[in-house]
Amino acid sequence: MGHALCVCSRGTVIIDNKRYLFIQKLGEGLLLKPCLGRVSASWERCPPPPQGVPRGPSSVGDDRGPSLTPLAHSGFSYVDLVEGLHDGHFYALKRILCHEQQDREEAQREADMHRLFHHPNILRLVAYCLRERGTKHEAWLLLPFFKRGTLWNEIERLKDKGNFLTEDQILQLLLGICRGLEAIHARGYAHRDLKPTNILLGDEGQPILMDLGSMNQACIHVEGSRQALALQDWAAQRCTISYRAPELFSVQSHCVIDERTDVWSLGCVLYAMMFGEGPYDMVFQKGDSVALAVQNQLSIPQSPRHSSALRQLLTSMMTVDPQQRPPVSLLLSQLEALQPPASGQHTTQI
Repeated sequence: MGHALCVCSRGTVIIDNKRYLFIQKLGEGLLLKPCLGRVSASWERCPPPPQGVPRGPSSVGDDRGPSLTPLAHSGFSYVDLVEGLHDGHFYALKRILCHEQQDREEAQREADMHRLFHHPNILRLVAYCLRERGTKHEAWLLLPFFKRGTLWNEIERLKDKGNFLTEDQILQLLLGICRGLEAIHARGYAHRDLKPTNILLGDEGQPILMDLGSMNQACIHVEGSRQALALQDWAAQRCTISYRAPELFSVQSHCVIDERTDVWSLGCVLYAMMFGEGPYDMVFQKGDSVALAVQNQLSIPQSPRHSSALRQLLTSMMTVDPQQRPPVSLLLSQLEALQPPASGQHTTQI
């Protein structure tokens, strides 16, 4: 990883001595078209072009950069679909725009976080390199591509049909997410930006945690108002507001912030799986104060779809006082006891 990257004239790049083809705008049934959702962009497969229609021209290598079909993008990064010519597999190429040295260091750190883990519920890094574009740089992270998209895509797909995830499906997903978090916490880190759009669904429906760019040390000892304000500002930039733990909105001058911020975010993810939207999505969309809303105990709607045990699990995660929130290890033991019947009995696959 980290070898020199070569941009070729026919729409391909070479990373770690392997050639990858950018999927272009008329790519024979491989295109993805945007369908903008309420929270994030979702993508679906386009029909193939009529026979004889050529693949769209590539601008890879010119000053404008490659003409790509983006899977998603934010203000500072893009994710594009590429095909490995050595194996025929599709990959997601995350391109992070690095304007300053700090940006390059943060991109390198994100790659390093991926390399720490070899876990079925955490997205692995295939390759990483830094590309110079004049005075600026792009950090490229090559990642596996999962055609099923994110957990949020699945929630939205079901909601469009008037449906929700079943409790068995929720418990299976929650168990996998917790196992991924347990691996992160065991290394002394916290994810800090857990949300449905940062959870991919694998080919068998297993949850896979992604976007490790906000990860930092799990236990942060805050000593003084300056450090508290710096952490609060960092959280405002790196932790999605409607999934951010209460203690990160107003960081106390002398306190300890630990990995249980992820447990709060996990509770928000569980709520979204149960009810089709996060508990504070509408608060944010209305322009009301999420910071104030999260200081009050969450009111959970009654639904015959959910058992009292699942509701109690959600309530424990959404405890405002982080010291009263259960650690992921305890949640795992509770979830294992609640899992649906074993193989051979009736199960519901995602």
